[in-house]
Amino acid sequence: MNDDQVDVVLPCLDEAGALPGVLAALPAHYRAIVVDNGSSDGSAGIAAGLGAKVVHEPKRGYGAAVHTGLEAATADVVCFADADGSLDLAELPMLVRGLAGADMAVGRRVPNGRNVWPWHARAGNALISSLLRYKGFPVHDIAPLRAVRRQALLDLDVTDRAFGYPLELLIKARRADWQIAEFDVSYGERAKGTKSKVSGSLRGTLRAARDFGRVLSR
Repeated sequence: MNDDQVDVVLPCLDEAGALPGVLAALPAHYRAIVVDNGSSDGSAGIAAGLGAKVVHEPKRGYGAAVHTGLEAATADVVCFADADGSLDLAELPMLVRGLAGADMAVGRRVPNGRNVWPWHARAGNALISSLLRYKGFPVHDIAPLRAVRRQALLDLDVTDRAFGYPLELLIKARRADWQIAEFDVSYGERAKGTKSKVSGSLRGTLRAARDFGRVLSR
């Protein structure tokens, strides 16, 4: 897989403190597409000043931001990652290489510290992942870091625009008989001054669980 043909979509909501480190970690020839989802901390201006392509999605929601970034991408291969600094984007080429034998490559988070992943978020992720494996999905995480071919993902027609997006993506990928490759990726503390919209609070985790439940009930 040619590393010269990779766009990286970064949904962004108040990630000013993380963006300099996140963008600096991008491998050469990987282009950042920062999707500003209504930030009030100047994230969009910081991203643009650091050379990222910035697009705006006024409708709040992880899925809304991801889909807007996908539409803005032009490369054959597109990666997706959180913009809070918790993931090492230097590991993206490993996932892109995984597409040589798979339709999608996803990351399985391996915490590099005891307090990196709050218990409520880890428990929820483990529960959903175990349900997916029971149904034949070969995953242990809900794809925080992933690589996929752009047109194939557009054709999959993922419609959720909230936290349920990655779960719907995995379900539709399985139904389409996609081959999914999973790789261990490092998971660390997010940058100071940022807060996870899911694992950063019990409320966020419950909102994600609600959205996951909605997707599973379809």
